[in-house]
Amino acid sequence: MNLEQMKQNLSDAGCRSDRITEIMTLCERGHVPEAIQKMKSDRCRLIDELHECGRKIDHLDFLIRQTEKEIRK
Repeated sequence: MNLEQMKQNLSDAGCRSDRITEIMTLCERGHVPEAIQKMKSDRCRLIDELHECGRKIDHLDFLIRQTEKEIRK
């Protein structure tokens, strides 16, 4: 993958511009393992955010079910 594609993919993944610059610089300097570690760190952050959103949805689903039960009474 060329660096321009990588930059676009990082942006599409929601990476901040300073993080993109950091990863791109590491790759350009041949420090690919460090760049990969940064990308894995961002992936973990996104997974954590996904789980948090899932918890929020679960809370709303519970509230919806409870409210619907109240209406039926």
